Amino acid sequence: MAVTPDTSLLDLAGVGEQRAKKLEKLGLVHAGDLLTHYPRDYEDRRQIYTIREAPLSQRVCISAMAAEHPRRTRIRKGLELVQVKVVDHTGALHLTFFNQGYVERAISSGEDYIFFGTVEEQGRRRTMVNPVFEHLGRQSFTGCIMPIYPLTSGLSNHLMASLVRQVLPCAAGLPETLPQHIRQEHSLAALEFALRNIHFPQDEQALDLARRRLTFEELFYLSVGLSFLKHRRETSQLACAIPARPKAEFLSLLPFAPTDAQSRVMDEVAFDMSSGRPMNRLIQGDVGSGKTAVAAFAGWLCARSGYQSALMAPTEVLAEQHFRSLSALLSPAGIRVGLLTGSLTPTEKKKVRTQLAEGEIDFVVGTHALISQGVVFRRLALIVADEQHRFGVAQRSALAGKSESGGMPPPHVLVMSATPIPRTLALIIYGDLDISVIDQLPPGRTPVETYVVREDKRQRMYNFVRKQVAQGRQVYMICPAVEEAAEEAPIDGPWTLSSPAAELKAVKTYSEQLQRHVFPDLTLGLLYGKMKPKEKDATMSAFARGEIQVLVATTVVEVGVDVPNASLIIIENAERFGLSQLHQLRGRVGRGKHQSYCVLITATRSAEAMTRLRTLASTTDGFKISEEDLKARGPGDFFGNRQHGLPQMKLADLSGDMRLLSEAQEAANRLLTQDPALSQPENRPVLQRVRQMFADTPDIFN
Repeated sequence: MAVTPDTSLLDLAGVGEQRAKKLEKLGLVHAGDLLTHYPRDYEDRRQIYTIREAPLSQRVCISAMAAEHPRRTRIRKGLELVQVKVVDHTGALHLTFFNQGYVERAISSGEDYIFFGTVEEQGRRRTMVNPVFEHLGRQSFTGCIMPIYPLTSGLSNHLMASLVRQVLPCAAGLPETLPQHIRQEHSLAALEFALRNIHFPQDEQALDLARRRLTFEELFYLSVGLSFLKHRRETSQLACAIPARPKAEFLSLLPFAPTDAQSRVMDEVAFDMSSGRPMNRLIQGDVGSGKTAVAAFAGWLCARSGYQSALMAPTEVLAEQHFRSLSALLSPAGIRVGLLTGSLTPTEKKKVRTQLAEGEIDFVVGTHALISQGVVFRRLALIVADEQHRFGVAQRSALAGKSESGGMPPPHVLVMSATPIPRTLALIIYGDLDISVIDQLPPGRTPVETYVVREDKRQRMYNFVRKQVAQGRQVYMICPAVEEAAEEAPIDGPWTLSSPAAELKAVKTYSEQLQRHVFPDLTLGLLYGKMKPKEKDATMSAFARGEIQVLVATTVVEVGVDVPNASLIIIENAERFGLSQLHQLRGRVGRGKHQSYCVLITATRSAEAMTRLRTLASTTDGFKISEEDLKARGPGDFFGNRQHGLPQMKLADLSGDMRLLSEAQEAANRLLTQDPALSQPENRPVLQRVRQMFADTPDIFN
């Protein structure tokens, strides 16, 4: 049967119902999906060694003849061995296969094979365990550059590679979607060549050509799609024009003078909202730079013109904090601020929903409850989303729909992010947004002092915790894990200050150890992501009220409530975190009038990791830190699993491919200048690919 891109994977050799379900977990349903399931790495298996010359303790290919028929031995139930000796002119190699009974039939005495595995030495015997093997002269997975694929439980790399080999012939029938003139201008390989060589490269040069073509293509379609998003916003939609007002009237409400950066961003917001086009603006600024004051200004402008605003926060505790600060700021001006969260009683929720529908609330603060059914606004004109990485395009769109369902034009959107992102990357991640940067901290804020501390100073660090608590301050202690591995010491077992040094600190166990052995007289709290939302909120609220002296937590506090009395944050296994995340965590302290400290504890022996941690200790500039983080880890780790609502890149590495990104953006701009709607026949395939890529982004082409 000829394989086409639409062929079901169930029709391929080696795929039954169970495997098909596992492949579907990776998003693989049809043959065409396998073509774009790109390798995450490669293993060079081209060099073939003799048995005696093969280097030890690394994976290598050896050419040898089976000197005997394989012997199968059953050791016990669930464990059997197949053993066979293979030879060449330099010596013998003893192979052992665990629970691979088929090997007894697959290897025949006197025949030549290539074996791929790790050679070890036991005395004078050379051994190899569970090698991959193929008949000499009939190789598919040895003597080549072997792709290493992203996998899921129950799927082997060998299976994935064999499935890709089965479907590769259908690459020949795929139509070229990149216009010919773009391929020529940018020296890009043909699609069939690129697909064959991204999976099974002839050599390093062919792999580079394949990767360049496919990466350019991804970045090009992304750039075209983002241009459509921006163009649609700038030309096709009208919004409420909110008249600008004298800024001094609002500034008189503030208990402080705004920084120049805050004032500049307020002007940008006022200009956007008065333009008659929907504002879509991202405000980036470090923790404490005053983003909320800008959001309050935007809400104030709306309320003054008779419109409503909504601020969506990622947690109930943060929503309540915004509610309190906005109420204190705006209530004196007669602006009615409301709160809508999941923990309100049914009666309270009903009352707030009625007030929103009647227009009796000017500025509502809430969580995802704001986008639930039954929430109707009278005149919603502004959405503020706090911490963009928690709210993708889809959630913004759902909230925007609340205004449109009330007969209003699309609302203005203001996104606040405390994650400083290098501008080049921000232009891609937030391609549908204009970007404002608040790059000044308010005067009088004392920078947090940051120290990198080795394990041998642990006792001194615990003494410092006591000192801070004795002065009436509070402390965060952050762990990278939730639970210990099964084999680690029980809580009741022998425990010393130094015993957990080399282990990954786990928040549950560590919290109990600290309470029993280190701080039995202090009030400790525990906070981690899988706790019930009500438990999390109760713990965070108790910490905010000062009822908990030391909060032992995971990074769930990264986007957290203001606790001005917290003056110390200790981060265990600090080398496990990205710099940007450490910077975010450090922002939990330094919010009050007391000198604050961040202590990074590490047992790492890596010079590179220590350099990264010292970078954090030497600067509080979030943008400088994010540039370093991007260089070290790439954007995949930089954003973790955060959903920003735009297409995920399969190949493009936005830190390493900036030059290619620039080329792709230029090519996209030139093409759209010549054919803005991509209506010419040779450009329609581009439009189709962009539609596929942005399938999850609402209304891009409306």
